[in-house]
Amino acid sequence: MSILRAASDVVVRVSSDNSLAPERRISPSWSIAQLKSKLELMTGVPPSFQRLTLRLPHSSGPIAIEGVDEESLHVADFPFQPYAELHVADTRPLSARPNFVDVSAIEKYTMPGEQYEGLQDTVLAWKKRQQLGRFDPNKPDLIQLKVQKMQDEIDSRGIAVGRRCRVGGAELDRRGTVRYVGPVQEIPGEGLWVGIENDEPVGKNDGSVSGKQYFTCKPKHGSFIRPDRVDIGDYPVLNDLEDMEEI
Repeated sequence: MSILRAASDVVVRVSSDNSLAPERRISPSWSIAQLKSKLELMTGVPPSFQRLTLRLPHSSGPIAIEGVDEESLHVADFPFQPYAELHVADTRPLSARPNFVDVSAIEKYTMPGEQYEGLQDTVLAWKKRQQLGRFDPNKPDLIQLKVQKMQDEIDSRGIAVGRRCRVGGAELDRRGTVRYVGPVQEIPGEGLWVGIENDEPVGKNDGSVSGKQYFTCKPKHGSFIRPDRVDIGDYPVLNDLEDMEEI
């Protein structure tokens, strides 16, 4: 029995494995073959590889839209409801489907730097007008003040190469030895850093950053920390066995 053959168009949401199309109107008079040909334009899935399911609100499961003769089978033969979801599954093997996610093969346009700097309606141009970031005439003085503040922190804490230290306070209690004090150009941000050889493999490097060696230690034993996070003191190497009772 035809349910919607005499009814008006039905608005449904079309989805596929690669996309969710906007709401579309479908006619109850369309054959399923006609419907599939129109869905190909929306989803890119050829009609012969489409598997259609209708998902109704409050339904216990999807309803298959299929039949032996799709030319004589019509949309009205199925319980389409307004704003139901019509899902288009692609039955082709993954190797035969177009990859809409991988954009590595798409040629990308990159505007030359000189051309970009000449534009007046860009973020760069706005920063220039507002004298922000690297265009701030006072930035060199601000950087100098920042570096001086870190140097004062280093002096007040007694941070020096060869001194024992702790990072993270008593709660974290990562211990090690100071191996470097100074700038690290390879790390973003101006200022000074403290290179630490950790007692345990809790670091991120071997004392090098981007190929430049600042000190030498075992892999994953090196860290670069801001001075305000480093405590200098008599911090012996922790012995995990010292609290164990004798057997």
